[in-house]
Amino acid sequence: MNLSNQFAIVPELDDLAQVERTIAFYPSRCLMPKVLSVEQIKEFNSKGYLSGFQVFSGPEIRDIRAGFDRLLENALAAGGDSYSISSAHLFYGQAYDLLNHDRIVQYVCDLLGENVIGWGCHFFCKVPQDGKQVAWHQDASYWPLTPSKTVTVWLAIDDADSENACMRFIPGSHMQGMLDFEVDSSDTTNVLNQTVSGTEQFTDPVDNILRAGALSLHTDLLLHGSEANESQRRRCGLTLRYCAADVRAYLDWNLKGVVVHGKEREGHWANPPRPEG
Repeated sequence: MNLSNQFAIVPELDDLAQVERTIAFYPSRCLMPKVLSVEQIKEFNSKGYLSGFQVFSGPEIRDIRAGFDRLLENALAAGGDSYSISSAHLFYGQAYDLLNHDRIVQYVCDLLGENVIGWGCHFFCKVPQDGKQVAWHQDASYWPLTPSKTVTVWLAIDDADSENACMRFIPGSHMQGMLDFEVDSSDTTNVLNQTVSGTEQFTDPVDNILRAGALSLHTDLLLHGSEANESQRRRCGLTLRYCAADVRAYLDWNLKGVVVHGKEREGHWANPPRPEG
């Protein structure tokens, strides 16, 4: 299986600088949600995230985990690492199915509307004592998308808690717009290359504790990150990225966008078929 893809996990800042983007928080206006409550939508708009939705049973998530274990084995054999598996829906059928899974997409539709594109699928796997953190950052600063009407689903492949470095959110930080960040590509302990400092101005961070098979949802301007996993347990999560169908992508990122619900009228997103792998 070919695990390479043409899309950089972190685009070059010089390339992003050439893209004219409208970056702001777009609150959900849904008045008749199908799976969320009106109060939960208000909470998402206020905090920037929702968490704790158990979407897969024990046997279901065990099958999903077994599929990831095989994929990770192939990635390591090809010279990658546990963070290398990005845009997985383009080459791995199970990842494509998860991006399109009705139980997941229903939550996203309640936040983004009826016409939704799934464009990203990236495993973040912290092996025991791997020593890598994910510094505080905002997703929108990395993505050549405009306007920034996006939602990330974080699906727990393994149990994720404070001991094995679950993701952490800073509630309400999404209301501050794009924040200044520092870039350091030489820091091998940071999975990404951006760090937002001065986070003490915000409310205290919240641990995103999830049982395997549960998911959280967060907006692209919410500050989030995770500590290094110093435990003896693995912590793997699958990030599934979605945007409203009227969002436009640059740097060829439209080539990986799949119509997961409703319609995309202009044909901007390539809507690739399910891979056989």
